[in-house]
Amino acid sequence: MTIEPPAPGEPRRPHGPRDPGDAWVVAPTGEKYWGRFGAAGLLALDPERGVLLQHRVSWSHFGNTWALPGGARHEGESARDGALRESGEEAGVPADAVRARFESVLDLGIWSYSTLVADVTTPFEPVISDPESVALEWVAVDDVESLPLHPGFAASWPALRDALTARPAVVVDVANVMGSVPDGWWKDRAGAATRLITKVSRLAERGMDADTLGLSATRWFPSVTAVLEGQARSAEPAAPGVEVRFAPGEGDDEIVAAVRELAGAFRPVVVVTSDRELAARVEALGASARGARWLLDQVD
Repeated sequence: MTIEPPAPGEPRRPHGPRDPGDAWVVAPTGEKYWGRFGAAGLLALDPERGVLLQHRVSWSHFGNTWALPGGARHEGESARDGALRESGEEAGVPADAVRARFESVLDLGIWSYSTLVADVTTPFEPVISDPESVALEWVAVDDVESLPLHPGFAASWPALRDALTARPAVVVDVANVMGSVPDGWWKDRAGAATRLITKVSRLAERGMDADTLGLSATRWFPSVTAVLEGQARSAEPAAPGVEVRFAPGEGDDEIVAAVRELAGAFRPVVVVTSDRELAARVEALGASARGARWLLDQVD
């Protein structure tokens, strides 16, 4: 592998000095890949308008094709942050207008490309904000393959499209998971619940491996709900990425209610509990149940 600087007219940041990541990675066989630290792109999915695609200028690599807004990652930058930054620079995508659903990573060893698939939560109009785009358009999912696509995007699109049918949700029976670890939680139920939900929040932020959810792609960012009951309801965790629900009565009933609400919009719905009776109730609603260890093995 060698690193080559870009030639005049090749991809660059729209403002400011060139980033060290803006360089070609050249494989021993001669193939060139943009981004010294890998690259990332955003597939923004609007429920009404389809996916946001970029028509690339003729002088760009595989010019005059359609692909995702994206580009080289910065050193130490996560794929998610890189995709959001690049799509903001190239297409004016507001980072707070989309919610990450999953990442799909093509890893060639010497170079990787990460596609962040995100749902549009606040409609926006894309803006051509650098010289790499001829046009930016919302394209219906069924019409994507009719366009002349960038070869890399064309190769990845069938698997990405198939994965769009999944939208996972995870519901955590906090009392049950908390009770599975004999760490003195009974002395301070609210404190123990806060510690567990904080760990779950960190997991929600970094995402879950696809294998743990039985899904394709690489990493998923499911909707996460944590249900508190009894004395633990006095917990006040700061939990980005987690909806905390306080059961007015039995926690099991609140979990079942949460599953009913989620079942219409999410698939699969996973309930984390080792309670067999509760597992049977949520499975009757189409959810699946995973034991407490399934979650504990993923949190830190």
